[in-house]
Amino acid sequence: MTLQGWTLILVFTALVLALARPMGAWLFALYEGRRTPLHRVLGPLETGFYRLAGIDPGAEQGWRRYALHMLVFNLVLLLFTYAVLRLQAVLPLNPRGLAGIGADGALNTAVSFTTNTNWQWYSGEAAMSNLSQMLGLTIHNFLSAATGIAVAFALFRGFARREAKTVGNFWADCTRVTLYLLLPACLVYALFLVASGVPQTLSAMAQTTSLEGLRQSIALGPVASQEAIKMLGTNGGGFFNANSAHPFENPTALTNLVQMLSIFALGAGLTWCFGKAVGNTRQGWAILAAMLAMFLVGTTVTYWQEAAGNPVLHHLGVAGGNMEGKEVRFGIAASALFSVVTTAASCGAVNAMHDSFTALGGMVPLVNMQLSEVVVGGVGAGIYGFLLFALLAVFVAGLMVGRTPEYLGKKIEAREVKLAVLAVAVLPLCILGLTALSAVLPAGLAGPLNKGPHGFSEILYAFASGTGNNGSAFAGLTAGTPFYNGLLAAAMWIGRFFVIVPVLAIAGSLAAKKHTPETAGSFPTTGPLWIGLLIAVILVLGGLTFLPSLALGPIADHLAMISGQLF
Repeated sequence: MTLQGWTLILVFTALVLALARPMGAWLFALYEGRRTPLHRVLGPLETGFYRLAGIDPGAEQGWRRYALHMLVFNLVLLLFTYAVLRLQAVLPLNPRGLAGIGADGALNTAVSFTTNTNWQWYSGEAAMSNLSQMLGLTIHNFLSAATGIAVAFALFRGFARREAKTVGNFWADCTRVTLYLLLPACLVYALFLVASGVPQTLSAMAQTTSLEGLRQSIALGPVASQEAIKMLGTNGGGFFNANSAHPFENPTALTNLVQMLSIFALGAGLTWCFGKAVGNTRQGWAILAAMLAMFLVGTTVTYWQEAAGNPVLHHLGVAGGNMEGKEVRFGIAASALFSVVTTAASCGAVNAMHDSFTALGGMVPLVNMQLSEVVVGGVGAGIYGFLLFALLAVFVAGLMVGRTPEYLGKKIEAREVKLAVLAVAVLPLCILGLTALSAVLPAGLAGPLNKGPHGFSEILYAFASGTGNNGSAFAGLTAGTPFYNGLLAAAMWIGRFFVIVPVLAIAGSLAAKKHTPETAGSFPTTGPLWIGLLIAVILVLGGLTFLPSLALGPIADHLAMISGQLF
């Protein structure tokens, strides 16, 4: 570990804190439906969309109607993308003449991008046409991110409103987030990337001559526009197979820093927005403090392990940190930090290959996903997932003091607790169940490149990534088979919508409740004690997933590694 590496980590953390309030203020304006400076230009366009679709943005919806519209919207988008991928060969903007995607692969990809997972079993530059990248995939990068933020807004209203029957209007929330936040921010971001050397073209290939004098064809395409929303919307699906390790996606140290900041920017801003929505910004800062505390612990462990290197190689006389699978342009510190950032959020973009990390260095990204990805988390998904744990934390606190739990003036009763448990339990049941199935069936065992504990970790990581809607991978797993395409599609759908629907049900239940004023007996939810309890509850419930699985995967792999055995 070096001073330069720690400086990068601390500067990054400070910048995230600095971005939280301005991003949160813009999000809060959209949450309230207030005018922004962009309304003068984009307001008529928003109004036109509503008229064209026959939508009244002022007509609010109960949680059931909100959930139904959200589900139908995402299902229609899934079917649209499936059709685009299947018909790719006959559609325009296919300069490389690529064939259509097979049925199982198209289904997996359509589900992947609909659910904000962006898991990729394919090499983007070798499988997807420009039209598929732009119309089939990038459209989801915007709308799946907007869906997550819209659901978070609905839950915020559940806490903020009193004796109400509605939680907002899904169409209005989704439109405003897309039109006034994601589109303009990504336009500026894409121009920055183009200026930094990221391609933005409809050309198929660039022909060049290597230093050895050989002719080489390098894939090109509309990269910058996809890269911007890939990071800001915590999507993660790259234009190229190497993702953000590719110099055309992430060419410089500055773009690398900006990409990491953009992954956390909206997630951090939503914590401040939540505090503002409930009338107490200290609530938002407490949530962000708990998130960043877990993030810094994970970053420390990963950086320490990657800087320490592989003990097997040390025994062979090769000193230094672990540079396998890492870009020399970024080095160990920036690679370790990026790996924790992308899995603490539900992004899944990578600038290094996680399968090449040391056993314990690769364990941290895995644990981040198994904690329901609430360590900042995806846009919208992180904050509403974190609030599920907050409800369970106040329930535990209420049990300890023998009184009905309360949070932000709302009594937390059996209905809310049951719904929160249902949403939280989805992750361990799906991850462990599908991992166990894949670890015993021949079709599942054919996937891992490695044998032993590391091969098990490759399977485990895939289902943690899919269910957690992350999208990164231990790339040693051959996942582009009907078996894995089918199971991972199911995991991604369950991990997204089997959480969102209970969250919206909680929002509706809380909105209908009266406000209960705080008393001397109320449990404080802004101080260090609350932050500590939140972290403890997240770790205990997350332990349902990672404790039994890590013993068979990364920990066993680490013990094998330090004993000199190679798998």
